[in-house]
Amino acid sequence: MTHSKLRDAIRLALLPTAFAGLAAPGLVSAQEADAEETTTLDQIEVTGSRIKRADIEGALPVTVITRQQLDVSGDISVSEYLRDTTFNSFGSFRPQSGSAAQAAAQVSLRGLGASRTLVLIDGRRAPVSPATGSGQDLNSIPLAAVERIEILSDGASAIYGSDAIAGVINVITRKDFNGVQLSVGSSNPKRDGGETEEGSVIFGISGERGSLLAGASFSNRGIVFARDREWSRTGASTYSNNFTNPDGTFFTAPSGPTAGTSVVPGGCAEPAFSVVGNRCFYDFGLVAADEAEIRQDGFFARGSYDISDNWTMYMNTSVNRVFSFGRYAPSLAEAFVPAASPNNPFGQDLFVRHRFASLGTRDDTVDSNAYDLLLGLQGRMGVVDLDVGMRRNEFKAFTTGRNYVVIPIAEQYIADGTYDIFNPSGNSATTLNAMKATIGRESATLNEEIFAVASMDMFELPGGTSSIAVGAEYRSEDYYDQYDSLSEAGVIGGSAGNSAAGGRKIRAAYFEALFPIWSSFEATLAGRYDKYSDYGADFSPKVAFRWQPLDSLTIRGSYGEGFAAPPIPILSAQPSSSADFVTDPQTCVAFGLTSQCTDPVTGDTVTPQVTAWTIANPSLESETSKQLSLGVAWDATEWLNLSLDYYRIEIDNLIAAISTDTIIACLDDPTLGGCPPGLSTLPTTTSTGLPVSQAVPNPQLGLGLARDPATGLILYVQRGFANQGDLETSGYDLNVRTNFELGNAGTLRNQLQVSWVKEYSFNGGDNLVGIERTPEFRASLQNIYSVGDFSFAWNINHIDSTGSRNALRATPDPALSLTLPSWTTHDLQISWNAPWNGIFVVGVNNIADKDPVLDPLDPTGRGYDFNLYDGYGRVPYVRYTQSF
Repeated sequence: MTHSKLRDAIRLALLPTAFAGLAAPGLVSAQEADAEETTTLDQIEVTGSRIKRADIEGALPVTVITRQQLDVSGDISVSEYLRDTTFNSFGSFRPQSGSAAQAAAQVSLRGLGASRTLVLIDGRRAPVSPATGSGQDLNSIPLAAVERIEILSDGASAIYGSDAIAGVINVITRKDFNGVQLSVGSSNPKRDGGETEEGSVIFGISGERGSLLAGASFSNRGIVFARDREWSRTGASTYSNNFTNPDGTFFTAPSGPTAGTSVVPGGCAEPAFSVVGNRCFYDFGLVAADEAEIRQDGFFARGSYDISDNWTMYMNTSVNRVFSFGRYAPSLAEAFVPAASPNNPFGQDLFVRHRFASLGTRDDTVDSNAYDLLLGLQGRMGVVDLDVGMRRNEFKAFTTGRNYVVIPIAEQYIADGTYDIFNPSGNSATTLNAMKATIGRESATLNEEIFAVASMDMFELPGGTSSIAVGAEYRSEDYYDQYDSLSEAGVIGGSAGNSAAGGRKIRAAYFEALFPIWSSFEATLAGRYDKYSDYGADFSPKVAFRWQPLDSLTIRGSYGEGFAAPPIPILSAQPSSSADFVTDPQTCVAFGLTSQCTDPVTGDTVTPQVTAWTIANPSLESETSKQLSLGVAWDATEWLNLSLDYYRIEIDNLIAAISTDTIIACLDDPTLGGCPPGLSTLPTTTSTGLPVSQAVPNPQLGLGLARDPATGLILYVQRGFANQGDLETSGYDLNVRTNFELGNAGTLRNQLQVSWVKEYSFNGGDNLVGIERTPEFRASLQNIYSVGDFSFAWNINHIDSTGSRNALRATPDPALSLTLPSWTTHDLQISWNAPWNGIFVVGVNNIADKDPVLDPLDPTGRGYDFNLYDGYGRVPYVRYTQSF
């Protein structure tokens, strides 16, 4: 398969050679092009500014990740590399089985969320993920196409508009490349699952009038099953075979072989089912996957042509396919069992909380395609430099789910006895097939943009010539997420999500002016006005300064205001259901567990599931923010330079997803910080004859939960997004770089990055830094030693210790720790430059085979924070690159 993909990739990448001569007259091969040296320092556009300049160390903190750093990481995708950067403070979403966004990968700067982190490709917005409808999907960016990555760790709404509150990640694609380069690689982790394959081919030619670069790549990462990791190989769900009362509480059998329990007689004796206390549990860890399989295939091309001495046309295009496979435990549902049913031995109306294991596992595949085209024209008209262009990117995803149960048919079959709940595996294939459905989902985002930027010098100041850039943009954003009709009707068991659709038009105008007041001091003033067709307008100003009292010392700072528009999906989505894990003491006791959610017999931790509905909030307003940064950059010696930057971000009118855990905690203690307004205790009765868990949602009731008055059992939850109040965060970023020239002994380069989150609080409440999932420090140290044709890399990644989930309990379990340890991993790599222009690379990531940081009370069933750590263990890999 690998050889076939590589062959196809080579063919695809070499196609441009067939028409290069026709498309761009004047292009010649790399060997024929004349090499012309120049001593002029080119002016470039640095992330966070539209004014081109020669100075790299400007008024804003920008971290540049070079191609060499990407190569020595051993990562196979942009998303994997950015997940490990120190700026991704509290981790971020990555491909996970059991999620409606199983193929997506995002990044969250400063712990502020993907929707507040703007990802650009060559200075323009990357395609928005169709699975989430907000934030960019990093899996749509092939690593082979990347020349470098620039991270602006400061707000930039004054330049780029919405979503740049936490910062900006600008992926710069390759452009100056001549020749042909082939690369293949693979890895085989010590632990089962997560193996990788990768390959790419890049072709580039340039001449006097233009250049063309094209390439193709693929990368695969295998699925990881829960049973292959000791911390996730067991799971327990009461969606197995238990009788419940019409009010949603567990039924207690008055007599018979299961007297005193809710267990369906004989129905809990099959593989993966077991009786614990007075409940039947299903072990979903035996069949479910934690991490979804991801396959990426991409084609990219970039070209430019000088149509005259002053004007250049340019084009940047890519087509990327992301395929994902995820496996979940079999479908589940709570079905009505009338008193007269052959499946009801107790002669009173009941419900059965049932796992349809005989239908097989739920297998979901996601096939998504991203198409991106940028066409532009750069040139000079008089004293004005112009850049005008248009861009269109579309991201489509098609999801297919197999072996899902149709609840009305299942209920009918249970009621009339066609389906036997006492012996589920004994049901006929005809009966089972009649209950099954293959479900589908089609999602897409479409962004179309027209832009124009004009820059020019203005007047002389004591420090030099002042300059200004002004620009205008028109952008349309469209989104739709269409589920199949059965899922929309809410009759599919074990499927979450519902349809949503919407669109908006954005008109924007902005300016940026640079004033070199003295030779050592300059100031920048910027502002942007955005008008949205669906909710209103926002203005974002920014002022920055750069003071260089010494040639080797730069002091910089900025103040800006920003905003984040409410994402389209959460304004328009239809209600969707899920089974949320909770560690609520009252619910655990009602499930037959201890108040600490442990099995009273074995002592094992068991995490119950409750029905939760996600509802939309069309009344959301945009977030607004204020950002302050101060920093110093010091080139201390020829071999040492360092920078230290302080940041402070305040977000008002915060848009936040209110989780089930948050609703539980806030209703138990309304004085907690970060609690949104409007939470309430929801009704516990219904006149429809259905259990309460099936009688919702009712969006008019807002967010909250319902408890059984007698036992305290959570019957159902309504959760969603709300303007939660305000958030404040602050911290420091330290960057230390050394470069030692050792003569005949080679060179040694080191880079230390440390991010310290000093404060993270909601609504003036307690500082949340250091509690569960919010480490105070993240650090990385990269060491590269090169001698002759050999290079040796040693990378160290560190995540600070945090509080445990036990520490969040009102009454912590004395048998469990209140803290979780830090996590430090070591990666090693050796590369050899062969005399035939080949490069051999051998490396091992996490060479000590360190486990992720485990929390026995982790509510996800995975055992650890899936967004912050990984469970691959030791990962040896090899890679070979050949250049021509």
